[in-house]
Amino acid sequence: MVLFLLLASTLLGMLAGLLPVVGMQSEREANPRSDYQPPNLQPLPSPASSNCSQLTLKLEFSSEVVEHEYIVAFTGYFSEKARSLYISSALRGAGDKNLEWHIVPRENPASDFPSDFELVHIKQASSSSLLTLEDHPYIKRVTPQRKVFRTLKYIPSPEPAAPFQIVIDCSSCFSGLGHGTFVAGVIASMRECQGFAPDSELHIFRVFTNNQVSYTSWFLDAFNYAILKKIDVLNLSIGGPDFMDHPFVDKVWELTANKVIMVSAIGNDGPLYGTLNNPADQMDVIGVGGIDFEDNIARFSSRGMTTWELPGGYGRVKPDIVTYGSGVRGSGLKEGCRSLSGTSVASPVVAGAVTLLASTVLNRELVNPASMKQALIASARRLPGVNMFEQGHGKLDLIRAYQILNSYRPQASLSPSYIDLTECPYMWPYCSQPIYYGGMPTIVNVTILNGMGVTGRIVDKPIWQPYLPQNGDNIDVAVSYSPVLWPWAGYLAVSISVAKKAASWEGIAQGHVMVTVASPAENDSEVGGELTSTVKLPIKVKIVPTPPRSKRVLWDQYHNLRYPPGYFPRDNLRMKNDPLDWNGDHVHTNFRDMYQHLRSMGYFVEVLGAPLTCFDASQYGTLLMVDSEEEYFPEEITKLRRDIDNGLSLIIFSDWYNTSVMRKVKFYDENTRQWWMPDTGGANVPALNDLISVWGMAFSDGLYEGDFTLADHDMYYASGCSIARFPEDGIVIAKNLKDQGLEVLKQETAVVEGVPILGLYQTPSEGGGRIVLYGDSNCIDDSHRQKDCFWLLDALLQYTSYSMTPPSLSHSHSRVAPPVGAERPLPQRLEGNHLYRYSKVLEAHLGDPKPRPLPACPHLSWAKPQPLNETAPSNLWKHQKLLSVDLDKVALPNMKSYRPQVRPLSPGESGAWDIPGGIMPGRYNQEVGQTIPVFAFLGAMVVLSFFVVQLTKAKSKPKRRKPRIKRPTYLQQQTATAGKNPTV
Repeated sequence: MVLFLLLASTLLGMLAGLLPVVGMQSEREANPRSDYQPPNLQPLPSPASSNCSQLTLKLEFSSEVVEHEYIVAFTGYFSEKARSLYISSALRGAGDKNLEWHIVPRENPASDFPSDFELVHIKQASSSSLLTLEDHPYIKRVTPQRKVFRTLKYIPSPEPAAPFQIVIDCSSCFSGLGHGTFVAGVIASMRECQGFAPDSELHIFRVFTNNQVSYTSWFLDAFNYAILKKIDVLNLSIGGPDFMDHPFVDKVWELTANKVIMVSAIGNDGPLYGTLNNPADQMDVIGVGGIDFEDNIARFSSRGMTTWELPGGYGRVKPDIVTYGSGVRGSGLKEGCRSLSGTSVASPVVAGAVTLLASTVLNRELVNPASMKQALIASARRLPGVNMFEQGHGKLDLIRAYQILNSYRPQASLSPSYIDLTECPYMWPYCSQPIYYGGMPTIVNVTILNGMGVTGRIVDKPIWQPYLPQNGDNIDVAVSYSPVLWPWAGYLAVSISVAKKAASWEGIAQGHVMVTVASPAENDSEVGGELTSTVKLPIKVKIVPTPPRSKRVLWDQYHNLRYPPGYFPRDNLRMKNDPLDWNGDHVHTNFRDMYQHLRSMGYFVEVLGAPLTCFDASQYGTLLMVDSEEEYFPEEITKLRRDIDNGLSLIIFSDWYNTSVMRKVKFYDENTRQWWMPDTGGANVPALNDLISVWGMAFSDGLYEGDFTLADHDMYYASGCSIARFPEDGIVIAKNLKDQGLEVLKQETAVVEGVPILGLYQTPSEGGGRIVLYGDSNCIDDSHRQKDCFWLLDALLQYTSYSMTPPSLSHSHSRVAPPVGAERPLPQRLEGNHLYRYSKVLEAHLGDPKPRPLPACPHLSWAKPQPLNETAPSNLWKHQKLLSVDLDKVALPNMKSYRPQVRPLSPGESGAWDIPGGIMPGRYNQEVGQTIPVFAFLGAMVVLSFFVVQLTKAKSKPKRRKPRIKRPTYLQQQTATAGKNPTV
């Protein structure tokens, strides 16, 4: 039977959770703590105040570390007594007799079962005591407990083009917000307009208090309980940016490893790219985006790519699929209808569809998180004019998914199933720029889905086979991959470069990579004890001659840091509701518009995901550094100076850095008395100053804001810094701006005249490059850009690439004498900052962080080609042809099957936590489901024989009253079970 765990809501940092729906525990049970204070919630309109009102659900979140509380994760599931003994034994070994600690009680139904974690309060825990805990053989990890705050806002949204009737009935549910009620009804409403699976059995686990507070440990308990109760499908209409909350992420992996199909909302942070939420961004989870009823991607729906892999790699394709999430109609909090929008609405649409699909499969053993995702993405309908980071594989198609599932054979597949760098717009950004010899390798991160088993491996090595008639030998391919595919998935990173012989060639090149996946067979009688599946990844690229140096721009990705794991604040301090810099700062995420503009101007943009020592500066005209938070290796500083002397140019877009403001914008939790301090400002100005000091340049710690006009263009300076020092023969532009630092610190307003914000400099060495400094990156950043300055970037690139000084700048009325800066000290690093914890450059050293040893540059091992003298396929786009699937030959289900009368829960009756004996009623008998066809055949033969015998007797004996025929046993069994439907 398909069972459901429904967690309705939002989350922050690591995640958040549930609203009470059916059969919830009491507030005392759900919230055993008494120290909570309500967060600053925005007022919400009453969901029942209007009938069918149009609302978009906007979820805002925040999270903080709870002081003195730690989640101790064990290597397995142990009893409460055993867990206590292990912790006591470990802490006794710390040798601190004055150490005060105790285990925090967890009063919920999950506490009755063995657990793999414990929550421990350690007063004034030292690093040695925590290390002692982790040294215990049965303790896997010790991480701080996190506290999550949730804020829900309902925002009016436009009327949808057509209604999508999903009405929720949950009269015994009351969450105060109605989000969980709505989500539950979309899945399983049984009155008025039904949900997808009205006969499903819902289990709703609450992890948020009425004050909208939750903890990581509450999620872990709920997830453990779901595993113990053998839940089959789990919907998470929640999400957040923290994919590095290890206890949570590990538990999601454990859930799917136990064959729980997890469906999760991709997030409501669109249309910005790089805004995927966790856990929907995980490979083993079905991530769902939203569309409206005209099949347009909803503006609010978050976009890819994933940012786990930055800076060295490249993100994966997400969402997996999209479905209706805009203006979906459902039940109000108490009665009546209303409409909601958001991916938290789209997620239960897919979860309900998954439940319905799983209930139709005769061989239930074939249904697992990988096979279900394979069926959904292989059957999805691609939306025209939309790229893969917006729609994934396309729109949910329930009928086609049913056809695929009912003829499915366990196998491996790929997402995406092919690589075509010529297909636009679907393959954006890959299709937006051709490749050429000498360029940075193009990296495509492919997900391997393994429907054969929860664990698997790649046999031998992937094979690269170029098509000789299609010039496949003009490209080189390198492949790296997951050593183990677990749970149900892994990665296949394909790096593509142009062979040296094609440096001046232009054309299309094709080939494919062959990958064989093996998984242990569940039945050891299988040959060799393993199942294998071979998949083909077609590759098609457009090659052009290597562009001139002046047209090539290199983007420094290596020195951009983002949340998680550290607190890196937003570049625009006006954005108080979005304080974290979490979009990756990549040219294909929050700098997408800038990238598109540069491509339209004829520039070729490449990304450097390694230190500055790892690129050939003679190939590039300009190095572009934007919003850099990372430190620099001494070797990088030395090499960059040499490169600029030899003709490389440099453009730096900085941001604010002021230690007093950094202390001011830290987070403080009154309940936990915990400060969360930024590790840098908007940019790491002290590190940038170290980089450019040899030329007599430096940024200040001033913080400025304001509107101005430059070269007849309207501009906005958003929390930028100023130039403190610049060579006297350089060009400097100054403007009158507000002192935002004074406003933040003292709530006073002042205008500063002649703030130096832009500097242009030609280095004195013969053939030397040029350097440009600008104090604010917000005008080219999609995150909170108010007025773009792409025109300025064009002018600066004309200067750096072609030595053409823009007259609008050199003859500007705003030009001033370069600042010497001797009267004001340069900004210093914040004392006691923890940047070394997240830095690739720094490491702790007796309280004074020092640079690490310079890492080796990435080295790719190019695959040995096995050429094919045959013609490549002309059209790579087609639905994934899963083995043994012929959609035209698969019959559709009988929509008029038996259906039992479903009894609604009585007042006070539990439908969630109090299932006796750990067994869900009505679970599907998989063995019966598999043997029904055999019984049907044998039964038919018995019936036929019976009638033949009766006919023979009738001809040989005189007529008499026929005796009543007793129905065959197999028919009685079928009738008795025909009305049984799987539960959710």
